[in-house]
Amino acid sequence: MPTRNDAIRDRLSRYRQITISVTGRKSGRTISIPVWFVLEDDKLCLLPVQGSDTQWYKNVLKNPSIRINAGGAEAEFNVVPVTDSKQVSSVVEKFREKYGSTDVKKYYSKFDVAVLAHMS
Repeated sequence: MPTRNDAIRDRLSRYRQITISVTGRKSGRTISIPVWFVLEDDKLCLLPVQGSDTQWYKNVLKNPSIRINAGGAEAEFNVVPVTDSKQVSSVVEKFREKYGSTDVKKYYSKFDVAVLAHMS
């Protein structure tokens, strides 16, 4: 019988964008935002568009739980912020492979952090 993560994984393999919901660090409200992602093995890689200045990134530092919605399939994950420059560069490279260097350069302005969610 397929698990919830199988449904999410299936959707993630077919979509280029997902919606993440985070808890506002000051307001305590749920904030939803569309983001690009890369799925690699059991890791969901997220890259904040303004790096460590991105609001949703600042929110997950305070509350590392996020909900993702991929075409109607939802799941909740605890995320881990990544600040190691080699690991961040690796995520940036994966984004360039998936979305193209031109679009990554156009939409992303700072490459100092990434966020990982483990789907195991």
